[in-house]
Amino acid sequence: MSDTIRRTGSCLCGGVQFSVSGAPLRIGLCHCKDCRKASGSVYSAYAIWPREAFESTGIVSTYGTRSFCPTCGGRVAFVGDDEVEVMIGSLDVAPTDDLVPEYELWISRRETWLHALPDTEQFEHDRPTTNTAELPAPRPLSDVVAGD
Repeated sequence: MSDTIRRTGSCLCGGVQFSVSGAPLRIGLCHCKDCRKASGSVYSAYAIWPREAFESTGIVSTYGTRSFCPTCGGRVAFVGDDEVEVMIGSLDVAPTDDLVPEYELWISRRETWLHALPDTEQFEHDRPTTNTAELPAPRPLSDVVAGD
């Protein structure tokens, strides 16, 4: 019997269903304009899994790099060549206590009434795409100010 965690999820109507297996590569929040517009919320919470850990059924439509159910409009996943971005809210089981964000993107667009998540890396824009060994050190929360 395998100890690998398998999570399931779907769009709102259930027409598109998916599963991801194992631990995600990373978990984050994004406050960018695209995520705000696509979600209708002030940020998006997502987890990234290796492409081979993702399986799906159903028909999806796309807009740019985002896929969604053509029936209910529910966002499903962004499927790249190597990775899959899954919206945490599309998973079937909540709360997802073990899927804790490690970083926040586009913090200059974060609402002033939202606070930086404790113990997370804070990025002004996107994460660097370089090797993770070369990522900048996390910014201490005391350095994160509204005018920054």
